[in-house]
Amino acid sequence: MAIDLQNKKIELIQWLSTLNNEIIIDKLMELRESEKTDWWNEISEGEKESIEKGIEDANSGNLKPQSEVRKLYEKWL
Repeated sequence: MAIDLQNKKIELIQWLSTLNNEIIIDKLMELRESEKTDWWNEISEGEKESIEKGIEDANSGNLKPQSEVRKLYEKWL
């Protein structure tokens, strides 16, 4: 499967190197930029608040051992 992916990449590189259509090149650049989107900007405010609270708890030493957390959430694991 990795070889197939490598072959596709090489084929795209070869095609791109011969491409003269500026419209297609601009669309490819737009696609490339859209792939750089920061996941932080894509999540909800509630998710951001939850992550920030977790970081605050960790920074203040408010942590629980993994074994204790595992017992608490075992039914979902």
